[in-house]
Amino acid sequence: MQFTLSHHGLRAAVDSHGGELVSLRDAAGTEYIWNGDPAFWPGRNPLLFPIVGNLKDGQVLFHGQPYEMSRHGFARDLDFSPVERDDRHVVLELRESPETLSRYPFPFSLRVCHTLTEDGFSTAFRVENTGSAPMPFCIGAHTAFRCPLHKGERFEDYQIVFDRPEQADTVLLTPEGLVSHDGREPLLNGTDRFPLDRAVFGRLDTIILENLRSTGVSLLHRETGHGVRLDFTGFPMVAFWTKSGCEAPFICLEPWHGCAAADNEDGEFFHKRHCITLAPWEIRDLRYTIALM
Repeated sequence: MQFTLSHHGLRAAVDSHGGELVSLRDAAGTEYIWNGDPAFWPGRNPLLFPIVGNLKDGQVLFHGQPYEMSRHGFARDLDFSPVERDDRHVVLELRESPETLSRYPFPFSLRVCHTLTEDGFSTAFRVENTGSAPMPFCIGAHTAFRCPLHKGERFEDYQIVFDRPEQADTVLLTPEGLVSHDGREPLLNGTDRFPLDRAVFGRLDTIILENLRSTGVSLLHRETGHGVRLDFTGFPMVAFWTKSGCEAPFICLEPWHGCAAADNEDGEFFHKRHCITLAPWEIRDLRYTIALM
């Protein structure tokens, strides 16, 4: 089921499958969200829950008991139920089922609210522990933007610009997609930007930064300044990814609260990096916003 949103010339589409906002067009008709062409990557804007990234050997432990879960969790593959909607926003909910309990042994409510703003959209996550035991989870977004946005432009014409100059290394991944416990590579050395370079993504796969001073980052054309800005306040990590080995015309801006398993971790979910643990009936709210530039 798809829902159409509109506000001040902006139009968006939200799909109940995965709870995704899958289209955003401005008043001129320019589409900003990647269309999911399977020739490059079939994703568009998947919601990552209750894990972000890969697990070690595809398993995670809950109090020592092993459970299997695929990359980025199961929310992106399931149907959400509509809770409320109007012209400019929609709230969708996912709750536990026998299918989820076989992989993640906790009752929960995950609500996602997509709202059109004056200049873009916001996506809010509300996670509630509806059970009687502490519940760990990780959550993130994987929003893919068309890059380049306009005919005649190139991927390399764009750059990533942070709100403030940063001294930051990117976390490195192993060939298995796990976080290397001692692997980092300098990326920002007192600067606030880096140019898009396919060779860098071919070597690193994903650029992953954490604990930045900035709470916002922009994807901008270096000459015209058009693009999008992500506000990721409240998320300790932000990642950037595009499909390597081809001329994939998109890049993902990804606020994360959690990440792939570390190659030296013990596998216990409660010990995962940036994991959130909710007490029974506790609620956690997180939100990211996108502004068109």
